[in-house]
Amino acid sequence: MKLTKQIGRFCFPVIMFSILFSCADSFLDQPALGALSDDVVADEAGVEKMLIGAYAALDGQGDDEALGGGNPWEAAPDNWIYGAVTGGLASKGSFGGDQPAIDPIAKFSSDPSNGFFNTKWKAAYEGVVRCNNTLKLLERLEDISDENKNNIAGQARFLRGHYYFELKKMFNMVPWIDETTENPKTPNDQDIWPMIEADFEFAYENLPATQEEFGRANKWAAAAYLGKTYLYQKKFSEAQVIFTETITSGVNSAGVKYDLVTFFKDNFDAATENNAETVFDIQMVAGDGTGSISNANQGGKLNFPYNSPFRCCGFFQPTQDLVNSYKTDENTGLPYLDNYNENPVKNDMGVSADASFTPYTGSLDPRLDWTVGRRGVPFHDWGYHPGSEWVRDQVYGGPYAPKKNIYWQATQDLYADQSSWAPGTAINVHVIRFADVLLMAAEAEAQAGSLPVAMEYVNRVRRRAANPNGFLKEYIDEEKPMAGFDENTNAANYNIEEYTTAQFSSKEDALKAIYFERKLELALEGHRFFDLVRWGIAEETLNAYFRYQGGLTTDIRGGKFISNKNEYFPIPQAQIDLSVDETGQPTLTQNPNY
Repeated sequence: MKLTKQIGRFCFPVIMFSILFSCADSFLDQPALGALSDDVVADEAGVEKMLIGAYAALDGQGDDEALGGGNPWEAAPDNWIYGAVTGGLASKGSFGGDQPAIDPIAKFSSDPSNGFFNTKWKAAYEGVVRCNNTLKLLERLEDISDENKNNIAGQARFLRGHYYFELKKMFNMVPWIDETTENPKTPNDQDIWPMIEADFEFAYENLPATQEEFGRANKWAAAAYLGKTYLYQKKFSEAQVIFTETITSGVNSAGVKYDLVTFFKDNFDAATENNAETVFDIQMVAGDGTGSISNANQGGKLNFPYNSPFRCCGFFQPTQDLVNSYKTDENTGLPYLDNYNENPVKNDMGVSADASFTPYTGSLDPRLDWTVGRRGVPFHDWGYHPGSEWVRDQVYGGPYAPKKNIYWQATQDLYADQSSWAPGTAINVHVIRFADVLLMAAEAEAQAGSLPVAMEYVNRVRRRAANPNGFLKEYIDEEKPMAGFDENTNAANYNIEEYTTAQFSSKEDALKAIYFERKLELALEGHRFFDLVRWGIAEETLNAYFRYQGGLTTDIRGGKFISNKNEYFPIPQAQIDLSVDETGQPTLTQNPNY
């Protein structure tokens, strides 16, 4: 059973009695656990319901709004704004006057009063509070087996580690609040990496390898997240060990050994997700009987082509910089790591929808057309992308559409929700998938000097992408796109090959290839900005992006990344104001240079 069904079933009573205390005034001004009604929750079933509530906070969403208030997309769990748009992979999209608070985020000119940061902060801390309440109540139970207690505690601490990981990578210095904290107005004056690490270590040591429901954290999801935590701290030796163990022995929560699925596209289709590549996903579901979009990824409801069968709204448009990254050398099948923006992929900027247009015929990585919707190329089974007809303002946001979040026409009754003004989908949000693990492991191996191992991990990812059976194909009948695809005719000139030792002859060259592979494989999945920051190359990469993309679209003109400031977003001013203690002084301190 998919855990989302359990969330839908248990979320409302749990919220009523225990955990959705509302963040309207403060993310931490919560009733004490002792105020809860013991006859409602003080047993194993009650703790389990509270744990389900902690899972329910993963999507950052309440009933048609973010947890604690704000628009759903402000707390979107895939970090499309905070990780992909800020990472130069996508424009905000739509037009300049629509959701204008995203513009300064994209250009790194936001101040602490931007409400988007406060929404994200509140939603993440709501998750923390739910985990802490689960752990506090668990300690009060006597009639529970050690096995069950450790499993519940392990899941709660895994989830808390995740929520704090999100807060740490966005805001850096945040207050650590756990189940022992008495005064919620805690200063943000300590590095919380050791506490995040401890939560994932506990989960790794105490969670079982398999769970009864897919979507629950297991031992190996904790191992992968622990490795990621090591990597962010540059503990490469520790990361190398745990990633090796995960790759060798890891299984998903159903007991299936971790592996890359045969086709790249199957990670982005609700009909084929929850597979061998799933390490930890935020489970989404449509048609769950609630009659609402609540469990159907509300955070992404803006991100469908404008004026299309999806109705709304034209946001999250991939950039030309991203599209150009998928060019490959026609002789080697390898990407252009340094000069990919030279001789760009042809686009239909300024070309009307009723004018003829021939797509780019050069050599391309096939993952491009499962990631980006571009004119003249099949858009799943919805027909050819028609170009400007599906774009709200090309001059502002460019000509492209996202694709990893798009459901298929043939299965929309099962995997799309149409109850709101824009669709929801049952396509999961990938927190960590196995391709990500392989590329993080490659990074750790390269840092340790194990270049052949690093190359094999990268090539394992590229080998999957090079499977011709997984290439996007032309339609059998372009007038009837749901009739299927012509397996003998590729939709573009796809050409991808594996790296050789020539490209992995030094640590520096290996890391350059690994970093670029993460861009290609994980594009639009919310990782890019945070990767650039931890690699220490955000300033040079993003300012080069602003110079290039700013010459093509108007949305990010004037953007500038400033070192020692923009690596982290500002602490929300609303939270600083709410943190004032009995002396009249705030306990939260703003990040440097804001």
